[in-house]
Amino acid sequence: MLESSDLLKALAEQGRSRATMARICEADALADPSQIVAAQARHYGVMALERDDHPADPELKDLLSPEFCLEHLVMPWRRIGRTLLIATARPDAFEALRPQLPVDIGAVKMAVIHEADIHAEIAEHHAPALMLAAETRVRADESCRDLGMMTPRRGIMAGLCGIAALGLLAAMPEIFFAVLASWAILALVLSTLLKGAAFVPQFGQRPRKVMASPPQPWPTVSVMVPLFHEDDIAGTLVKRLSQLTYPRALLDVVLVLEAEDARTRKALIPALLPPWMRVVEVPKGSITTKPRALNYALGFCRGEIIGIYDAEDAPAPDQIDRVVAHFSRAPPDTACLQGILDFYNPRANWLSRCFAIEYASWFRILLPGFARLGFAIPLGGTTVFFRRKALEEVGAWDAHNVTEDAYLGFRLARYGYRTELLSSVTREEANNRFWPWVKQRSRWLKGYMITYLTHMRAPRKLWQTLGPWKFTGFQVFFLTTISQFILAPVLWAFWLVMLGMRHPMSAFLDAAGLRQLIGVFLVSEALAIVIGLAAVARTRHRGLWAWVPTLFFYFMMGWLAATKAAYEVLVRPFYWDKTEHGHSLPDAGQDNSKRQAKRKNISDLGSAL
Repeated sequence: MLESSDLLKALAEQGRSRATMARICEADALADPSQIVAAQARHYGVMALERDDHPADPELKDLLSPEFCLEHLVMPWRRIGRTLLIATARPDAFEALRPQLPVDIGAVKMAVIHEADIHAEIAEHHAPALMLAAETRVRADESCRDLGMMTPRRGIMAGLCGIAALGLLAAMPEIFFAVLASWAILALVLSTLLKGAAFVPQFGQRPRKVMASPPQPWPTVSVMVPLFHEDDIAGTLVKRLSQLTYPRALLDVVLVLEAEDARTRKALIPALLPPWMRVVEVPKGSITTKPRALNYALGFCRGEIIGIYDAEDAPAPDQIDRVVAHFSRAPPDTACLQGILDFYNPRANWLSRCFAIEYASWFRILLPGFARLGFAIPLGGTTVFFRRKALEEVGAWDAHNVTEDAYLGFRLARYGYRTELLSSVTREEANNRFWPWVKQRSRWLKGYMITYLTHMRAPRKLWQTLGPWKFTGFQVFFLTTISQFILAPVLWAFWLVMLGMRHPMSAFLDAAGLRQLIGVFLVSEALAIVIGLAAVARTRHRGLWAWVPTLFFYFMMGWLAATKAAYEVLVRPFYWDKTEHGHSLPDAGQDNSKRQAKRKNISDLGSAL
């Protein structure tokens, strides 16, 4: 029985959010789950079940598919005579569900059970089937999972290309270098033009923050947070997500853990997860990747909107409210929203400063510019939100792609969907150690290489599905990004001319031609510096301006990452080189969640006074 004050609180929240009373009482800890189930059972005049006290009959587990049971939160539980007792966590929707049940299932009767018991029963009996579905959710012709197979044809092609390259290098080294240099120069020019086209229309403009109230009724939003060996930061994550202002009854935070990850599970125990936050364990499969875990956990989410956060994220408190409001006014073909990523430790060292400048340039200048040009854009791995129906239509994530976010962005575009940018910031931890940075960047670049190879297996189909303009943007983006990292030493060699030394291409270019090339390089570097300065001006990291010119040396590390990535594409394309978090604390005044919460408390106090 609720106290009168709690009842009034629950009724007020129901009037605001239109959530069910059961969900409100559980999310706000006004009643425990067993009390809520018992109350629902009394209201509908049916049996209340608990998995431990009333175990399900395993012989009935295949009467309904696990996908159907997850979608509708039902489970065939036991037979009473000739009547099948179906447990449901949505008793209000059971009558509407009856016509969708198989005709030969016979007479059925409803019983009420908690959602967690249904999830546990499904996970116990159907984990292998659900795991296989998670690994193969994307259609074979759209997935990269067969790229790890070295077929005879691929072996022959790779061998012939290697022999041809070595032969050209041995017989005509100057021509070999000229070919590489020409391609590297072309990639640099195209990349510079692309960046310029993305930047110039925004010059002098600042993004406007559009405020809007979420629609009525408010949708349920599920936010998945994949975790693996995150014991150092798990407790902090819970505190940061607790700052979100979206109604708790409509917020479904799912912490996605690998079944063998005892470290993170142990760290979450003292954190005392709130009722609106829960854990989904992903059973062991043939691979261990973030997209595989997301695919598995997606079926256990209840939201109409699906979001992704990383373990170290500190999102703006009103971010979910703004996501819901944006989707409510966006056209139906807007399937995805990408937020802005920034760092809370940019001043930790030189590497974190450069990383912060790079992220500012990407998320505040280049990505909005590409979207404005009408190109399909690669997504980031966090602070990205989807309409669930669109996400499921395209097959969700490719479980084998280690840069699943970028790949999904282009697959959405191929299905006719759009991605829009959300001017809400999530702060995370900058990877500020040399070798971990190289490993993280190599995983991203490996994913880019695999994404390009996968889409280009059928170039004509890619042209037809993307259209000429987006197809051109796809080619320029991936080819220039990959080529510039891998062929960087070829371009560095041109700086020999500045030192008065002879260049390997001197046989093909006169002094005037080499000077023109140096001019192209200087223009490219100047544009990068201008973009970096403009991007930093749109952040609160104004003190990073002086470090923008040092990005030239920062990106030199990218060649090592690209070389590692190219090697792994050949020998272990699906290996997930995980980034460890929790090694760098926020700079003074940089913990966004704490500062925003303080501002909100002051604002609330002012309103009360």
